[in-house]
Amino acid sequence: MRLPLVTILGECVADAFTVPTPARGELALRVLPGGGPANTAVALARLGTPARFLGRLSDDVFGRLFRGHLETSGVDLSAAVRAAEPSTLAVAELDAQGRAAYSFHAQGTADWQWTADELAAADLASTACLHSGSLALVREPGGTVVEEFLARASATATVSLDPNVRPLLVAPEVYRERLPRWCALADILRLSEDDLELLLPGHTIEHACDTWHAAGVPLVVITRGERGAVASLDGERTTVPAPPTEVVDTVGAGDSFTAGFLHHLGLRGLLGGRLTDLRIDDVFDACAFASQVAALTCATAGPNPPWAGQLRPATPTAGLTAS
Repeated sequence: MRLPLVTILGECVADAFTVPTPARGELALRVLPGGGPANTAVALARLGTPARFLGRLSDDVFGRLFRGHLETSGVDLSAAVRAAEPSTLAVAELDAQGRAAYSFHAQGTADWQWTADELAAADLASTACLHSGSLALVREPGGTVVEEFLARASATATVSLDPNVRPLLVAPEVYRERLPRWCALADILRLSEDDLELLLPGHTIEHACDTWHAAGVPLVVITRGERGAVASLDGERTTVPAPPTEVVDTVGAGDSFTAGFLHHLGLRGLLGGRLTDLRIDDVFDACAFASQVAALTCATAGPNPPWAGQLRPATPTAGLTAS
């Protein structure tokens, strides 16, 4: 069975993790390819979904690392732009729970320099789903161009968005101002509980879902780490537990969840168009599969999603729902 093509638009970031060093006065870093959209593309391709990455990749040492990583994972780079600007670098420190705190080196880097002509050259004719998010949606000068591209894609493809709020680089107010427009053109909004607190501080998941449904998005999925996920399809909710796992770190887990979710929908023939055939049981099953993908990502160091052969076959299960 040939699965539908998913195009992923966004950044690829060099994730530099601090590692122990025996020498005083030195800092050692281990650099891995990262960036939310690129992580999602890698996870989709490893699961078996045709994944095309629409990104601006530098020719510097990090850009070459990105290309090798994406291509080895099976990601189609035929639409990627070869950029003259340097790559974006993020330095990460992990806490005791394996959660990363980042500092970014992103001024004038390749990921945010999209032009209208570059995106006009991207052919969406065969794309069933366009996924985007993270900093590519809000960093200028490219953010406005990316948003216009998403609006064009929404005429023919399912649009999936993950805001992945990064307050150190872009103020949450910028996301809040743009989010209603994103909801109006998107079919799927996937975000973390941390994102929710930054976007609608003090609001419940139920209130947030209703707010975003009212703005136009039919499906909202909120991941809650070890507490699983909550999904809302036009106000009908389902709660999905997280599988038990030995956590090494949580880097890339949300991106892997998104990939697992989209892969499962594509496998069931539900991607493409406005999700009019989607039912809440389908959402539960997709979340359950996505949680397994995310759990396996947490069990390894860095954004290293599993290959299809590492997962148990998905078994449809009725979810806990509430209207």
